Amino acid sequence: QVQPVESGGGLVQPGGSLRLSCAAPGSDFSRNLMGWYRQVPGKQREVVASIRSSYGTNYVESVKGRFTISRDNVKKTLYLQMNNLKPEDTAVYYCNFVLNPTPWGQGTQVTVSS
Repeated sequence: QVQPVESGGGLVQPGGSLRLSCAAPGSDFSRNLMGWYRQVPGKQREVVASIRSSYGTNYVESVKGRFTISRDNVKKTLYLQMNNLKPEDTAVYYCNFVLNPTPWGQGTQVTVSS
């Protein structure tokens, strides 16, 4: 299976916004539950948001009201709009299939700092 390719990370001040993208080409993207994950050094990777093929969404409590996950099944691309970013959102962000993950991509670094 092809690894996802994440992009869109960067350095942003607290309260700022970023939009992450994840391309998952060559995959059965449209029919699968997709998720955004994040990981900080020394901690396990955690799922922060997921979206079903029916476009229903779920979020971890800490990002509710600030993050929005979406998908484009034609482009086979997953998105994460992140608003009102906080320093504790600093992490490497990854995307993957939730139920049958592919090998993990390199992720995209998000750093929230003044």
